[in-house]
Amino acid sequence: MADTPHILIDLGCGKRKRPGTIGIDRNSQSDADVLHDLNHYPYPFPDNYCDGIYSDNVLEHLDDVIGVMVELHRITKTGGFIEITVPFYAHRNANTDPTHKHWFGVHSFDYFVEGTDHSNFHYSPVRFRLDAVVFDQGIRQTHWIDRMITKFANAKKDFFENRLANIFPRAQLTFRFTVVK
Repeated sequence: MADTPHILIDLGCGKRKRPGTIGIDRNSQSDADVLHDLNHYPYPFPDNYCDGIYSDNVLEHLDDVIGVMVELHRITKTGGFIEITVPFYAHRNANTDPTHKHWFGVHSFDYFVEGTDHSNFHYSPVRFRLDAVVFDQGIRQTHWIDRMITKFANAKKDFFENRLANIFPRAQLTFRFTVVK
């Protein structure tokens, strides 16, 4: 019996849609398979539709982070993954783009993760398991100092964010979640 193919979504795919994914974007000039404004709910997928979602530097442009997280939870199967890459608040690029509406730190998504200091606020009923938070995932750093700082930041996230982020800012954070239903 053949394995069931996995359905993966590239949220806000733009012109860099990941191979093997269903791209969704509002821009008709993008590589999207589905044209939809991500600020409007519901997204055009049924409940429990996909096995995983990638969102690469998209969430900071959208109006309602909580609403997006609720929608991603709705369309992803139990046990599926969601990988979100966003600008790190301390980096100049986070504040340079006038279309950015949100900035993110290491604990920005704790509100959706049971057992964290922020989960008791219950901004939404959806829950995820946080599997990883990584500074500058996939960014090629040519200078050894940048590689060393990123390695330290990933090893000591809270210390780095609280004490060193404004001196040695990293460009982005990637969060990896498992959907809990």
